[in-house]
Amino acid sequence: MPAQADILTRVAEGLLRANSRHLLDRWKSSLPCCKMVLLRAVHRLEAYVKRRGTIAAATRIAGVLLAFSPWVVATAEAQTTDPRVADLVRAGKLRVGLFLPQYGRGPDGLKTTVWVETARAYAARVGVPLVVVEHATPPEAIACLKAGSCDQLFLPLDARAAEIGDFSNPIFQFDYTLMAPGGSPIAKVADADRPGVRIAAVRNHASTNELVSRIKQAEFVYAETPEQTFALMRDGKADVMASTRLVLLDFSAKLAGARVLADRYGANINRMVVPKGKTDWRAYVNEFVEEAKASGAVQQFIERGGTRGVTVAPLGNSN
Repeated sequence: MPAQADILTRVAEGLLRANSRHLLDRWKSSLPCCKMVLLRAVHRLEAYVKRRGTIAAATRIAGVLLAFSPWVVATAEAQTTDPRVADLVRAGKLRVGLFLPQYGRGPDGLKTTVWVETARAYAARVGVPLVVVEHATPPEAIACLKAGSCDQLFLPLDARAAEIGDFSNPIFQFDYTLMAPGGSPIAKVADADRPGVRIAAVRNHASTNELVSRIKQAEFVYAETPEQTFALMRDGKADVMASTRLVLLDFSAKLAGARVLADRYGANINRMVVPKGKTDWRAYVNEFVEEAKASGAVQQFIERGGTRGVTVAPLGNSN
């Protein structure tokens, strides 16, 4: 119960800082399901207080925490008692497979995105730590789910994972479009479908599969990752690059004069994917998706993740 213990520790610490033993006693007695966890947290904090001396009063903080505690209790109870995710709780972690650009790496480690933020929130709801399983490409992530090395993915509903995964309702979405270099006459997607035009695309990506079904005359030039695909256009080996709007917006800043078309040729409607046959997991994750959309949480995931070009999917399963 690591997440539960962390929440209870923070609440108990606030009550102790407020020097409000009577409030702490009332709160502690309201937590029969969590009593041992709370007692351990309080004992550790009391020992810390004795070492450090007098605690400054902060009664207002204590009052807020006390009012907040029923939600904490409800969340903790839901996390530890829902039978639909009991096997995840026993495993002690949620392994979410992400592929580029669903995550990034920087000097300080993992860079947040809307996918990372959503996965963190879902792991917190289950009550287990998040483990991001990093992959370079979608097929690698799909293979991870198939092998049982990942518990969950984010994908659009298409044939790539249909046989090995069950899909939630849509959670967020973003356009498919093209990026053209400076001076290119291509102003809309239809302009690229001409003999002699070379379209750089990631092999077996959803954005590529959608465009292949539409293009009749242009030629595709494939690479395995978005970075390699961008290099094809940058080095003059392709005339345009196809991908998601969010990916192309990032790459456009790396090539002077490059522009992302306002036009689009489809959309990536992301869903959370669990292993095939895990109907309880799917039901649980679907509740999370719909509640997160309705409450505004998904919009917060987008903003915190700093992922441009992403919008919240409509409520329900209409996409």
